[in-house]
Amino acid sequence: MSATPAPTSPSPTPADEPSEAPRPRGPRLPGVPFWAQIVAGLVLGVLLGWLARSQDIGWLYTTLDKTGSIFVQLLKLAVAPLVFFAILVSITNLRKVDNAARLASRTLLWFMITSLIAVVIGLAIGLITNPGAGTGLTPKDGKAPEGSGSWIDFLTGIVPTDVITPFTELKVLQIVFLAAVAGIAALKLGDRAQPVLTLSEAVLELLQKALWWVIRLAPIGTIGLIGFAIADYGWDLIGKYATFTADVYIGCALVLFGVYPLLLATVAKVNPLPFYRGAWPAIQLAFVSRSSVGTMPVTQKVTERLGVPKEYASFAVPFGATTKMDGCAAIYPALAAIFIAQIFDVQLGIQDYLLIAFVSVVGSAATAGLTGATVMLTLTLSTLGLPLEGVGLLMAIDPILDMMRTATNVAGQALVPVVVAAREKILDHDAYGSASATPVDESDGAEAARGTKVPVAV
Repeated sequence: MSATPAPTSPSPTPADEPSEAPRPRGPRLPGVPFWAQIVAGLVLGVLLGWLARSQDIGWLYTTLDKTGSIFVQLLKLAVAPLVFFAILVSITNLRKVDNAARLASRTLLWFMITSLIAVVIGLAIGLITNPGAGTGLTPKDGKAPEGSGSWIDFLTGIVPTDVITPFTELKVLQIVFLAAVAGIAALKLGDRAQPVLTLSEAVLELLQKALWWVIRLAPIGTIGLIGFAIADYGWDLIGKYATFTADVYIGCALVLFGVYPLLLATVAKVNPLPFYRGAWPAIQLAFVSRSSVGTMPVTQKVTERLGVPKEYASFAVPFGATTKMDGCAAIYPALAAIFIAQIFDVQLGIQDYLLIAFVSVVGSAATAGLTGATVMLTLTLSTLGLPLEGVGLLMAIDPILDMMRTATNVAGQALVPVVVAAREKILDHDAYGSASATPVDESDGAEAARGTKVPVAV
C-alpha cells in the first residue's frame, strides 16, 4: 500500500497576500463655505479699493480693474452658446410635459404679475423718498450713452439679419429668437431631430461644466469688481447717490423678502423658508456675478431640488433668465426714471407712471440677463421722453446696484416655477421641504454655492 503524500500548503495567491496599507494623505487645505469666500472677497475688495484710492497706488488700481473685467468677460464668453442651447433644449423638453402650453402660458403670466408688483413698489419708494433731490448733481454731470434703446430698436432687433452677428456681438434677444425657432423646428421634425437634440444636450452639459469653473472664481472676481468700484469712484461720489442706492436695495429687499414669501404662502400654499434655503446658492452667486445667464445652471439645479419637475424647470429657468428681471427691469427703471426726472427738473404725471409700468412688464427681455441694465433704462427714458444723458449719471454707481438687482432677478426666476408647479399640482412637496438637505454634486454646478464645504477658490 503506497504512502499517502503529506498535505502541502497551497501556494499563496495574490488574493491571499496582505493588501498594501493605505498611504496617509498629506494635509489638505481646509474647506471654506462658498458664502464665506464671497464675504471675504467683498471685505478684501473694499479694503484694497480704499487703499488704492487713498494711497494712489496705480498698479493696485489696474490689477483690481483687470481682475474684475476678466471675471465678467469669462462669464460673457459662455453666454451666447449657453443661451442658445439652453433655450433649444428647454423648448424640446416640453414635449415630455403634460399640458406644456398651459404651463408655458402660466409661467409667462406670473412673470408679468410679479414684474408689475415690483414696478409698483419701485414707483412708490421713489415718490416717497425723492431720490434725485438734494444730491448736488446737475444735468451737466450726465452724458449720453453710446447706445440707446427704443421700441423700434427693441421690436426690429428681435429678428437677426444673419446667424453669426448675434453670437459675435452678444445680442441675447436675437440668440433667443434663433434658439426658439430651432427648438420649435426640432419638435415638428420629431424623431428625425433626435441626433441634433442629443448633441445639443451634450454641448449644454459641457458649457455648464465649463461655466462652473468660472463660478468657482467668483470670490476672486468679487475682489476686483468691488475694489475697482471703490477705487474708481470713491465714497464721496457714492455718497451723492446714497438715497437712490438705498431705494434700490430697499425695493429689491421688499420684493425678495416680502412679496415672494407672501406669494409662496398664499398662492403656492407652501412654507417660504424651504424656498430660501434651497434657492440661496443661486441668489448669492447672482449677487456676486451680476449675471442671470451666468447663474442659470445653478438656478435650474436649485429649482429642481425645490421639487419642480426637471422637464418643466429646464424650460422655465432659461426662459426666465432672459426675460424675468424684477430687479433690473422693474424696480430699477422705475426709481431711475424718477431720479433722472428730478435731476433734470422734469415733472412726471400719472400717464408717465403707467408707461413705466407698461415698459417694465413688456420690455423685460431687453435686459437679456447680462450685467447692467442700460438697455432697459434707455428704453424707459426714451419712452418717457426723458434725457438719455441721465444714464451717464447712474453708470458710476451701477455695479453696486446691479448686485442686489440681479439677486432679486434670480430669486424671481426660481420662484415662478415653484408657484406654477404648486398651482398645477406637479410640485414634489417632499423634495421642496427637504431641499436644503439634498446632497449636491459638483458636476451640476451648485456644490459650492449651496454652502457645502469646498476647496478655497483662491
